Amino acid sequence: MPGPAFKVAQIGAGRMGAIHGRDAAAHPRLDLAYLIETRSDGAKALAAELGCGVFGFAEALADPELDGVIVASATDTHLDFTLACLAAGKAVFCEKPLDLDLGRLRAQATAFQGASSPLYVAFNRRLDPHFQALKVQIASGAIGTLETLSIVNHDPAAPPPSFIPASGGLFRDFTIHDFDTARWLLDEEPVSVFAMADCMVDPAIGAAGDVDTARLVLRTASGRLCAISNTRRSGYGYDQRVEAFGSAGMALVDNPRVSTLETWSEAGALAAPIHGGFAARYAEAFRREMDHFAAILAGETDPLTGYDASVRALALAEAAVRSVRTGAPVNLEDI
Repeated sequence: MPGPAFKVAQIGAGRMGAIHGRDAAAHPRLDLAYLIETRSDGAKALAAELGCGVFGFAEALADPELDGVIVASATDTHLDFTLACLAAGKAVFCEKPLDLDLGRLRAQATAFQGASSPLYVAFNRRLDPHFQALKVQIASGAIGTLETLSIVNHDPAAPPPSFIPASGGLFRDFTIHDFDTARWLLDEEPVSVFAMADCMVDPAIGAAGDVDTARLVLRTASGRLCAISNTRRSGYGYDQRVEAFGSAGMALVDNPRVSTLETWSEAGALAAPIHGGFAARYAEAFRREMDHFAAILAGETDPLTGYDASVRALALAEAAVRSVRTGAPVNLEDI
């Protein structure tokens, strides 16, 4: 049901800022009034496209009519911006992860628990219609009792080496999506993580202190297992698949293709490729995230994911880092 247009600001004019900014500007229930950028000169061009102005953070936050803030800035700024916005009484939509340092994030538990305004941390897979359908199918009992999951998350190509040092590494930046997806679909908290990883795509990523290829196994207290496959380079597109195996069958989400057209001949079938990147594959999920934020601002729903989900996903990432370092499974109670 359409309601009032809520006045919002966005911090960040980079890759995720452009995606969220366009969705916010096009949303009938949101009035994107401020674009705040602290690290680049790209804000003016994006603001012109979105029909808003470029302002300083303090100036925008001081507006008593401002209802919410979208935090889509560099990852290492998420936590400070989010805390400042919540302290000012503004609702927050924060791109994942909320922070890269588990200890620092846990140290702010009291601030988050005492905040009067809502926080939504954007783990976008939960709003992907394909994954949502899988969640419904699992919950319906159509495949019996869920026993194991298999998650494939493969990027089409490696990022530039300059991206690696500030990214937090493969597990905190990339696999963090899979950790949240696993928790959501398993409907049970993993209690241990075993991870093996190496640098097989770009030696420069290894030189920067990171890995680019990993296989992980998560185990819950009841014995459910989740296998996760990650790579920074697939060579064939943005591969996003999930298989759920139960006591009475299986259900899966395959890769949507850019077209349903197939051409058949004696030589075989020629099909359209899968999406080439996350922006196209998860375009509908990103739009639904903005729908969700508007509903939060209207008081119609609670955030799907917030501080707790962020801490739990980051704890799994820390366990994975430790498992790779030690070569052994890591219990979450030790993180």
